[in-house]
Amino acid sequence: MITAKSYFSGCGGMDLGMLEAGIDVVESFEIDLAACKTLARNFKHKVNQCDIAKIKVLDQQPADVFIGTFPCTKYSSIADIHGTRTGDELFLHFFRHVALAQPEVYVVENVPGMRKFQVVMECLTKLPNYYVRVECPVNANLWLPQERKRLIIIGSKKPFNSLCYPTNNSPVRMRDIIDVGIEVYSPDYVLRRLNGAYRDKPIITDLDGIAPTCVAHYAKDRSTRLINDGKSIRPYSVKEYGRLQGFPNWFEFPISDNEAYRQIGNAVPVEMGRWVGQEIKRYFQNYSSVA
Repeated sequence: MITAKSYFSGCGGMDLGMLEAGIDVVESFEIDLAACKTLARNFKHKVNQCDIAKIKVLDQQPADVFIGTFPCTKYSSIADIHGTRTGDELFLHFFRHVALAQPEVYVVENVPGMRKFQVVMECLTKLPNYYVRVECPVNANLWLPQERKRLIIIGSKKPFNSLCYPTNNSPVRMRDIIDVGIEVYSPDYVLRRLNGAYRDKPIITDLDGIAPTCVAHYAKDRSTRLINDGKSIRPYSVKEYGRLQGFPNWFEFPISDNEAYRQIGNAVPVEMGRWVGQEIKRYFQNYSSVA
């Protein structure tokens, strides 16, 4: 069995995708207590609520695959608006774990804007002993009715010659995930935005459309992204927002709706994680057959 450890795991979108691909996730590392509660509710593996900057590498159990989905906020283009597009140093601690533990494969997922940070990219793509693929953009709309472009870096000890992107794929449709006619809490400001009280109009998606990127800020403002389900124009429910990211109905967010929206918006789409996991599994199978 191929084993993996995830760092900056969030609520576990990448973890779930890896498990669905047949890779055994043995540990998750996450500093946020609420996200750890979600991980513990939905997964059986060990969940470490800790600051990765404060743990040693060689004291940890080994794994074949290391996965780093460190926060993307300071690498995103929208951070330019607020003057906070500065990057951060969390990537160095994932780099430290990879450099010292030398897993067979490591994976990084982040926003395309991370490519602008040359020091970050040098660390994550020029590590000795690894062949590295940089895939960008990988869009969640290959699998889901959501525009979500991401940067995927895969480092491997042997050449990773090709990736199999979905072809003739029938992605999940918006009408497959929306519960038509349900009542969803709609704060007063939703109607105000619809009526033009704010500078920006809401992005309204219908049952045949593709939603914009799910964002954590939805926890604070549910008026920016709305669904027209044919009976009303309203915010997405927690279940619908989770489905946009590929989370199944059984997946639980045990804190509050606001916290659920935040965690979902920060997550890696489950289908994207499953695709990465399937490609990694194929890598191991290819070299196992050669041996």
